[in-house]
Amino acid sequence: MNTENLTGLKPIRRALLSVTDKSGLIPFAQALASHGVELVSTGGTAKALRDAGLDVRDISDLTGFPEMLDGRVKTLHPKVHGGILHIRDNPSHVAAVEAHEIQPIDIVIVNLYAFEKTALKPGVSQAEIIENIDIGGPSMVRSAAKNFEDVAIVTSVADYTALTDELAANAGSLSHETRWCLAKQAFAVTAAYDAAIASTLETLTNFKVEKDLSSFAEGGGPASSLYDPHSPAVFDTASLPQTLRIIQPQSAILRYGENPHQQAALYTDGTGTGVAAAKQLQGKELSYNNLVDLDACWELVSEFDEPAVVIIKHTNPCGASTGASVLDAYSRALAADPISAFGGVIGINREVDGPAAEEIAKLFVEAIVAPSFTADALERFGKKKNLRLIQITPANTPRVLKQISGGMLVQTADRRKVLESELAVATTRKPTPEEMRALLFSWTICKHVKSNAIVYARFYEGHGQTVGIGAGQMSRVDAARFGAMKAVLPLAGCVAASDAFFPFPDGLEVVAQAGATAVIQPGGSVRDNEVIDAANRLNIAMVFTGVRHFRHG
Repeated sequence: MNTENLTGLKPIRRALLSVTDKSGLIPFAQALASHGVELVSTGGTAKALRDAGLDVRDISDLTGFPEMLDGRVKTLHPKVHGGILHIRDNPSHVAAVEAHEIQPIDIVIVNLYAFEKTALKPGVSQAEIIENIDIGGPSMVRSAAKNFEDVAIVTSVADYTALTDELAANAGSLSHETRWCLAKQAFAVTAAYDAAIASTLETLTNFKVEKDLSSFAEGGGPASSLYDPHSPAVFDTASLPQTLRIIQPQSAILRYGENPHQQAALYTDGTGTGVAAAKQLQGKELSYNNLVDLDACWELVSEFDEPAVVIIKHTNPCGASTGASVLDAYSRALAADPISAFGGVIGINREVDGPAAEEIAKLFVEAIVAPSFTADALERFGKKKNLRLIQITPANTPRVLKQISGGMLVQTADRRKVLESELAVATTRKPTPEEMRALLFSWTICKHVKSNAIVYARFYEGHGQTVGIGAGQMSRVDAARFGAMKAVLPLAGCVAASDAFFPFPDGLEVVAQAGATAVIQPGGSVRDNEVIDAANRLNIAMVFTGVRHFRHG
């Protein structure tokens, strides 16, 4: 064995580059070239390298065979995979590659087609989805990763800088430890990629055969006639996968979990959306509990089309309101429960401007999540160094997962919205227009409150505002009492929302005693008539949604 093997360093003499994401590509390729590495590349990657003034050898020159089938076949060739896969210390391998004039490839730089992003595009066709399944890329990644003893495989742009530094420190060589770490990462990439493809194809409803397959036995025609491959792909988000595939890269190690004695980490789904991928603009490191609260906050505030602000404490809203502006909505949300708001998390569905920031900065809060912040707002919040500001790109999360001992529970996300036209008035008295607006507002809030849940709210000066929230109680009567007890604003003339039906009249009676004049609830109890009679007796307007919003965890 030579010195190379003893030290674990292997020189890089020839590189194969084929990337979809070209960020950071040119500096890394320049670093390779500075060590005398020959660059071999394909298609758009080769063009980008040449445009930067680098000498590049086309893959067709290496293989002696042109790219073909609209680029589907370019790296699937023995002179590519032989160059990657042959073991340098195996005499028979060395003899074979020499006999067939196969040149060694020492580093492979590949990132794959953005399959998931393509699959999520509105109106994407089946043909486009299928065409974005990368074949050559994963094949090269797996070949290089398998032969990590001799070859380095680079699948992440984030590794370019560290590899550049190591090449510089070792005169153009990479260590065994680096090649092993890159290989493990590469197999994780291909595993996630294949899982994404399998999961996506499973949801394509228009791949379903609409014709009796027995017709083929009778000369019914080719399978390709059963569907139009260019028609928009329809994702059946209401269905649940036959196999649950969860492969997500670790994004961050958190200080601890819900409590200091618990370990925790954050993983992301790769879409670049939602709380997991949100951009932190300032403040302390986010904790596990911060992230849970931020998610609850954003989920609720995103329900509203008009400016809205929600203040969350331990995943439950303590104050929520819509308004003419962010400042207006915040002032109303804070007024609903200023004591509980201390140390909470705030969600805002509009860009936060300077006047709103000036007012919000007066309150101690852990974090604020919003789609954007003006320069003026950032300047004002900047005086509170520990305040976490989170800028978010909205996510579409079709399913909710919860781990239980021995397995996972999966359900579709609760996206059900109720329109006024869908409500059934159950009582003699109908809600007034103002009560109806307050009822719809309170119903939206109630969906995001832990069960059993009662939400008192009002429609005040043209906007919805919570008055008192009873969350997470074992009895619906207790939830009604607790919500009234938490009220700071006047309860007289408010409305109430219940996330599930009133099983007995007693809960409704507590709501009425608190001052509510109208109630929204799912209905469906075997004692609905008793509850309706109580509402009529108390002159309460009551509407049924026919929809329940339990939130157990």
